[in-house]
Amino acid sequence: MESKNTILIVEDDKYIIHFLEMSLKEKEYILWTARTVKEAVSLFYANHPDLVILDLGLPDGDGMEVIESIREIADTPVIIVSARQEEEEKIRALDAGADDYVTKPFYMGELLARIRAALRRKESRVSDKNTVFEDGDLVVDYEQRRVEAGGREVHLTPIEYKILLLLIANRGKVLTHHYILKEIWGYAEGVEAATLRVFMATLRRKIEQNPSQPQHIITEVGVGYRFK
Repeated sequence: MESKNTILIVEDDKYIIHFLEMSLKEKEYILWTARTVKEAVSLFYANHPDLVILDLGLPDGDGMEVIESIREIADTPVIIVSARQEEEEKIRALDAGADDYVTKPFYMGELLARIRAALRRKESRVSDKNTVFEDGDLVVDYEQRRVEAGGREVHLTPIEYKILLLLIANRGKVLTHHYILKEIWGYAEGVEAATLRVFMATLRRKIEQNPSQPQHIITEVGVGYRFK
């Protein structure tokens, strides 16, 4: 048994609802279920769940409307579970404020892992006030602007340091290329995604024990990056 966290499931397929309810109740999550955009927004406002699992294709509208309504009042983690596989759809949802995107059909083990990651990120916001961040062999001292990897100090450029801090602040969340470019450079137009890939490759060489099999910065192919 793992949790007493609350989850709002927004899905209109009764078989997927049943599968999710069985699997999540087994882990002691407390659940509400909505089948439409209207019902989802109403249940969210009434119950303020810890996390939302959201399908984009709903009978009375697009799940994007649910994301927009949630983001008006809260930064609650939202995980998209959708049959839409186009990269453009994933990017659109993530840029709108979704935290993660799982494509149907999916493995329940993977979804559970992504739920745990999203909830950890939510809970860690309080601990972000600490001056030192540690994750395995990676240590970041915010006050001294000092980064250690594998027991040795590494020297990051200002851009590399800003990218690392952005990823850590959103750990467990998929950040799109567009979002990172806008946050780091202040705009996305005119800055190529290839430029970002160069910075990521250099950053990985500095902080990862094996850059070809990264343990900290994970690539979400065609979409962006995630701090594991």
